[in-house]
Amino acid sequence: MAAELTEIIKEENLVYKKTPALTDNVMHYCPGCSHGVVHKLIAEVIEEMGIREQTIGVSPVGCSVLAYNYLDIDWAEAAHGRAPAVATGISRLHPEKYVFTYQGDGDLASIGTAEVMHACNRGENIVIVFINNAIYGMTGGQMAPTTLVGQVTSTTPYGRDVKLNGFPMKITELLAQLDGTGYVTRQAVHTPLAIRKAKNAIRKAFENTKKEKGTSFVEVVGTCSSGWKMTPAAANRWMVENMFPKYPLGDIKDL
Repeated sequence: MAAELTEIIKEENLVYKKTPALTDNVMHYCPGCSHGVVHKLIAEVIEEMGIREQTIGVSPVGCSVLAYNYLDIDWAEAAHGRAPAVATGISRLHPEKYVFTYQGDGDLASIGTAEVMHACNRGENIVIVFINNAIYGMTGGQMAPTTLVGQVTSTTPYGRDVKLNGFPMKITELLAQLDGTGYVTRQAVHTPLAIRKAKNAIRKAFENTKKEKGTSFVEVVGTCSSGWKMTPAAANRWMVENMFPKYPLGDIKDL
């Protein structure tokens, strides 16, 4: 009886516990990286919705590829940029499943532009989570399609030049124009309030899958301390001051 009472007291006083949808693996991401926070939010949403056995994730190439190491769900790996195509096949074969992709900006907005555009245009019943840190994080810090004008990267040592490199791509706004997208939003995870909003957005995206509202697209503007050559604190400040004006937060489309 005493042991049972102790267990009840522990449960009553429990403030927080790690969701079982996350593995016990220690995350390898660089200090200040946004990936770990987004992993946690996705895992919590999956657990709270009770859909862990019905969820299939698709990870491509880049820092995003190791998401399978941390979220304890079924996964499929895709070639660089091809996650929306793989997710399309899985979703059509298993329409009862919750299928999502987890992609970075170099993957989704560069080599995978065709796949994401056409999947969204078809209105595939999937969720696409897009991490935009404006750089190729894993492969050497090269310029990405979302790299800002004047931003220094390993391939733009003097800053992105419009005449040479063109303009940053606002892929999320482009996708919002397609008839197949039902929910398109841009969030961040740099503050507690932003994290709550991002989690609500991810939850809505997964709920839209059940409602068959077409493609839900959740962009998360994040940091890359290593690629940007900044401390985590400085990277957050730089993101707020420079990324947010170009990539403003909030819902862009919600049907």
